[in-house]
Amino acid sequence: MSVQACAELVHRGDPDRFLATMAAPVAARAVLFPLYAFNLEVARAPWVASEPMIAEMRLQWWRDALDEIAQGGPVRKHEVTTPLAGVLDADATALLDDLVLARRWDVYRDPFADEGAFDAYIDATAGHLTWVAARALGADRGEDVVRDAAYAAGVAGWLRAIPELEARGRRPLVDGRPEAVAALAERALTRLQKARAAKRDLPRSAAPALLPGWQADWILKAAAAHPTRVAGGDLHAPEYRRRGTLLLRSLLGRW
Repeated sequence: MSVQACAELVHRGDPDRFLATMAAPVAARAVLFPLYAFNLEVARAPWVASEPMIAEMRLQWWRDALDEIAQGGPVRKHEVTTPLAGVLDADATALLDDLVLARRWDVYRDPFADEGAFDAYIDATAGHLTWVAARALGADRGEDVVRDAAYAAGVAGWLRAIPELEARGRRPLVDGRPEAVAALAERALTRLQKARAAKRDLPRSAAPALLPGWQADWILKAAAAHPTRVAGGDLHAPEYRRRGTLLLRSLLGRW
């Protein structure tokens, strides 16, 4: 029932976010690992059962756990819920509850209704998680900055996941034509550039919350220039570039 257990979960299930968190100050890791372990468990829930009802029950379990944390009473024992309870306030639990609800899309095979529905999904998953993390690290302003950066990171991660999502029978893009994929990547890049231009609006202490998006720039530029690489699953930077970029950004306090 410790932060270490959460770190091990993230290490196994979300190695990129693990690397980004290990590049953060030690005090920040104690906040971020429980959040990221929670996110990992919720993201897995729709996929670990073939029956939608069972997947829905797994998601509801996490909603109930969040409600217990929000109420301030006893919280069910779990390697993630116990440390998570020490990180969240009532506002954070409400945002994470919306995150869990958004993950219901993963349970079924319905496509996104339109671009607005897709954007809402990215904001409720990547955006809510990143803003909760930033708030927990002391951010009392700069929500727009965080959400713009999180949108870019969320879209970058989504584009990398396209082949697997399609293999699992999902329709992950509103429009899968190469020109539409390139436009989506460009739109995400624009929001990332907007966030970086306004980075002074965000307290420096919250920067580690945005570090998991350290690869977004490269991924989105590659998808915008060569959108066919998305379907081919070819949006992975060389290992030396990945780690070198992360090291540089963490040393300079950038994201």
